[in-house]
Amino acid sequence: MTDYGILAPAWAATGVADLVDDDAVLSAMLATEVALAEAQAELGVIPAGAAVAIRAAAAPAHIDRAAVAAGVRDTANPVVAFVEQLTAAIRSVDPEAAEYVHRGSTSQDILDTALALLCAATLDRIADDLITCADRLAGLAETHRDTPMAGRTLTQHAVPVTFGLKAATWLHLVLDALQRVRQARTALPVSMGGAAGTLAAYHQYGQELADATLRLPALVAERLGLAEPVLPWHQIRTPLADVAASLMVTTGALGKLAADVLVLSRTEIGEVTEESAPGRGASSAMPQKHNPVFATLVATAARQLPPIATVLFTSMTAEDERSSGGWHAEWQPLRECLRIAAGAAANAVRLTETLQVRPEQMAANLQLTRGAIVSERVNAVLAPLLGKGNAKHLLAEVTSTAERTGADVADLLEAALRDRGVTAPDVKDLFDPAGYTGISGPLVDRALTHFKEIS
Repeated sequence: MTDYGILAPAWAATGVADLVDDDAVLSAMLATEVALAEAQAELGVIPAGAAVAIRAAAAPAHIDRAAVAAGVRDTANPVVAFVEQLTAAIRSVDPEAAEYVHRGSTSQDILDTALALLCAATLDRIADDLITCADRLAGLAETHRDTPMAGRTLTQHAVPVTFGLKAATWLHLVLDALQRVRQARTALPVSMGGAAGTLAAYHQYGQELADATLRLPALVAERLGLAEPVLPWHQIRTPLADVAASLMVTTGALGKLAADVLVLSRTEIGEVTEESAPGRGASSAMPQKHNPVFATLVATAARQLPPIATVLFTSMTAEDERSSGGWHAEWQPLRECLRIAAGAAANAVRLTETLQVRPEQMAANLQLTRGAIVSERVNAVLAPLLGKGNAKHLLAEVTSTAERTGADVADLLEAALRDRGVTAPDVKDLFDPAGYTGISGPLVDRALTHFKEIS
């Protein structure tokens, strides 16, 4: 029953599936039980020897995964059957220590903490990949700081930009995602609330020890690398909503990168391509195809994740001190969101590693409208000479004629101005696209400074 991701292009073969698979969940639950026992031993709530025995027996080999899954149908969560098996494993080697397993705890404490651990591991990996991606994009932005290309708005040529500025835009989005991933990771809390969020059973076992119950969450959190919560969060689902939000920003940011690459790599545009490699981007029917693979995989993730992540937000509206259904609805969507976002980040690294930039094709495409792409600049220069309205009308007329006849806009404009007796600056120079990229260069510099500050 192993899922290799045959129908999951967003994360297949990226090495992220095992971060959140059933084995990872059980390992995280075991780690939580061990941390709880060791913290209670440190406080004197359970014997130190019991904590040692619990750690020694808390091995994945002692847990029957199929039995845990069957238990989900009996109890609506995996923890009950899991604790029974863990207790049995400990009892077989130390009957006295078995009495101290899961002491004071409840199913939601263990599973929520385990899910937080899975989120932490996955967010750490995503952050690493985002940093790598940002580094590649910073290199592209610096290299192509002043490489002119056609800016496009509403699918049409607008005014010239630079490829460096486009790469800097991608970079900024990746850094936005990185900041949110880091924030969500830092805030991930341990879950310790007991049956109804009062820590009553924990306190019952340790009430004779001063402040033991209040200190317990911090000690468990420290052992697991998680944050100490202000309050039990059984019904405060913002930690997982924050994770979901950071993942949506991540796939959205990377999706913008992928969307641009998919457009710019079209056959008729050809300004960027993914690096060619044997078999990559191949078609089962068309021998000539070289499809943009990594951009397609990232774009897939950007489309898939948001509707799945919505479940984590709707689960915030849960009733009572613990929910029937709202909590349970989170588990699988959370796992899939983590897989999709981690897969997107891994594929984005490969996309930025293999992206080939073609400045010569950018230069050729700038000439497709025969100079019309800089008509905004020419209009601004002619407005004081002809009046704003007259200048715009004249440029519309000559660009229309150029489109119809194939003539050069600059030649037509020179003739039109000569006919009107208007002396203008060097018209040919005005139509150089490289001379009308605004402050693209300084904006790239600004983005690179921001990158160095964050990374």
